Amino acid sequence: MKIPSTEAMSPPPSQPHHALTGVLKLIATPMQALEDLLTQQRSYFELNVGDYIDYACGSSGKRLRPMLALLAGGATGNISSEHINLGLIVELIHIASLVHDDIMDGAHVRRERPTLNAKWGNGMTVLVGDILFAHALRLATDFSNKEISRRIADAAIGVCSGEMLQTQRCFDLSLTLENYYRIIEMKTGSLFAVACELGGLLNGCSAEVMTALKQYGNHMGIAYQILDDCIDLLGDEATFGKTLGTDLSGGKFTLPILMLFEATTQGDQAMLHHALLNDKGMNRETLLKKLLEQGAFRATMAKLNYLLDQAEETLALLSPNDFTQGLGNMVVYLRGLASAKVSVFLDSQKIL
Repeated sequence: MKIPSTEAMSPPPSQPHHALTGVLKLIATPMQALEDLLTQQRSYFELNVGDYIDYACGSSGKRLRPMLALLAGGATGNISSEHINLGLIVELIHIASLVHDDIMDGAHVRRERPTLNAKWGNGMTVLVGDILFAHALRLATDFSNKEISRRIADAAIGVCSGEMLQTQRCFDLSLTLENYYRIIEMKTGSLFAVACELGGLLNGCSAEVMTALKQYGNHMGIAYQILDDCIDLLGDEATFGKTLGTDLSGGKFTLPILMLFEATTQGDQAMLHHALLNDKGMNRETLLKKLLEQGAFRATMAKLNYLLDQAEETLALLSPNDFTQGLGNMVVYLRGLASAKVSVFLDSQKIL
């Protein structure tokens, strides 16, 4: 069954936040309930631990993963308190992973404020991440269906395993596109996928619909990570409110870099590899010029848009309603965000 056309209500790609605003209006009540739950999480901890939990959970993140859990619930029936709890758990796992990421990347700013490690040091911060992971998995045991708890735990393992594999492959010139896609599928796709899949499972939807929701979430998560990788290369901290440039300095070869490897002739590859691996690293302006000249960003954007097309196609298996439309508009949002943050830059360089 095909979902209704989004043409009339979808904003132009240059206005991605209009799509997000529409979705937020649709799920405003359960999202507020989720935010209230986040602020209450300190009560589960010792008094002197609560301040760290408050700080970690109190940032102004987009809450994309809980949003998808709620939309999946609405698209397959009703949004219940269990969907809100699912959204809370996946957000806590995401926050925990960000806390650890910031330590590993040496990041000092996220969401326009100091990271936990900038405020309290790495030792205390790694413990905050650990306790958030443990707390999220403890909350997951409250579901009567233990399959839900297991799948959440599997997704958390996927997130951590993806980070481990990416760290293991830092400065690895033999990293393939297949390796990269598998890493980000685990690191980012797994949590998006489980939020969508379990949003349907909680409503007892068919295996076919759950598979479609899982595929939708997986495609969305991978696309989102690719966009984040592009922003890390292109963006500036003042605009995005977080420390950038850590992927390249840390030896993480993301999709634009891998596309550059593929586009570079064998004779030039040795020079490129040497420039990336020397102690000072490659000059950012020089690298951007090469990425633009060789069409690496254009190829990356083509892959991102292909993934979003795939995500959109999976929605044909869902019954048409406002929440299914909302899932479609999340695709519009990511596509528009990519256009606003990356394609506009490429257009300004007269490359596309």
